[in-house]
Amino acid sequence: MAHNIAWVLIIVQIPSEPSRHRVAVWRQLRKAGAVPVSSGVWTLPAGPVFRAELDRAGELCRQGGGVFAVMDAAPRDAASMALLRDTFKAARVDEWAEFTADCGKFEDEIAREIAKQKFTFAELEEEEQSMDRLRRWFRDLKKRDVLDLPEARDADRHLRVCGTTLDGYADLVYQAVHGPSPDAEGTL
Repeated sequence: MAHNIAWVLIIVQIPSEPSRHRVAVWRQLRKAGAVPVSSGVWTLPAGPVFRAELDRAGELCRQGGGVFAVMDAAPRDAASMALLRDTFKAARVDEWAEFTADCGKFEDEIAREIAKQKFTFAELEEEEQSMDRLRRWFRDLKKRDVLDLPEARDADRHLRVCGTTLDGYADLVYQAVHGPSPDAEGTL
């Protein structure tokens, strides 16, 4: 799949002041999954999955008095294709690594709460919100990962472990608050 991807180049020219416009465009391009290949030049796989975020970046650029140009990129040789693909891949690999690290932090946080025996609904709700954030982040990363990297499968496994860990913590909270269930099914 990675070899047949069509690419776009995004050229951004925006006044340096006020800097908030440049920062807003930069953040939006990152959110879209675009990666910088040179000063003012970004790349992104072509495709409808990226269109809305890319359109929003263009809108932000124009609001800041800038020029935003999107062009189809047809690399002429393997080295040119590798530049685009490898730059995009490196950014996705970094994102997946950061996500996986956050999954580990989530698991560590729950382990600390269990060790402290902090079995409250308030803490459970906080952990559920953290899990929801991880799930949203995973969906966003997965949408951008058109290369279908192995790191995505690893991140999916970590996310599943987080879900199982949260379920176990929820069981402990319910037991601490309501006591063990009287029936074998565990229904409350």
